[in-house]
Amino acid sequence: MAKSYQELTQNHPCFARGQKSNKGRIHLPVSPGCNIACKFCDRQINDYEDRPGVASEVISPEEALEAVGRAIAINPDIHVAGIAGPGDTLATDFALKTFRLIKDKFPDLIKCMSTNGLMLPDRADEIIDVGVDSLTVTVNAVDPKIQAQLNSAVVYHGKRYTGEEAAKILIHNQLEGIRKVAASGTSVKVNTVLVPEINKDHIETIAKTVSEAGAKIYNIIPLIPQAELAWCSAPTCHDIERAKATAIKYIDVFMHCSRCRADAVGVPGGIDISKLVYLKVLNTKQTFSHG
Repeated sequence: MAKSYQELTQNHPCFARGQKSNKGRIHLPVSPGCNIACKFCDRQINDYEDRPGVASEVISPEEALEAVGRAIAINPDIHVAGIAGPGDTLATDFALKTFRLIKDKFPDLIKCMSTNGLMLPDRADEIIDVGVDSLTVTVNAVDPKIQAQLNSAVVYHGKRYTGEEAAKILIHNQLEGIRKVAASGTSVKVNTVLVPEINKDHIETIAKTVSEAGAKIYNIIPLIPQAELAWCSAPTCHDIERAKATAIKYIDVFMHCSRCRADAVGVPGGIDISKLVYLKVLNTKQTFSHG
């Protein structure tokens, strides 16, 4: 049975309310590929960028299990095993296989997964069965016209869709999946990348919609202008605070996201011990395909 939302607020740094948690997490970079083409995404394999979508290497589920053991030995404050990339966790089978291994060997760890939600309705039963405690879904719009400006394509059941057609599929699957997973008792967090030129005035609608679908907490992530959205501006502090103030009318809002790498290890905001945990380090530049 998934851990309660109350327990997550005490032991999961991404669910802590109002102040930084002293609980640590390990991000396991086991998911190599993606099935959607976000216009702001620049997925990389390197050891020098500090942002989502980046890892020093992609490892196997078995290597991930060994990494968890090393991390806990170095830092007993590790309470969360999370998988957030560098690709999408449901685009391949590696994330769910990793969680099955963790469930058997480290049953007390909180299991945390992030996904774009495209495959969520198809794989919700597996997520529930493996005992994922917290699921994060990135929902950048619930209006296809807006979503199409943020995502150029999805690959769903082997077929590529573009534009508003792709956006409609993605939004439908995200909301259906959130409803299904939330109904099981699993806590759902929603991330939204705030792009001032595109979805700044859409935050209230997103927050209200995902809350009604069953999401428990909402996280607003400032855009890093890059890739196809390099022409956009990073949101100002005022933009972010305004968005949070709008969203909090409908849902708890996460106040201190540090935009972690897909292989981050340690207490957010503290010393990262990933170099000690992941023994093989690559220093190459390689962009992942979105499928």
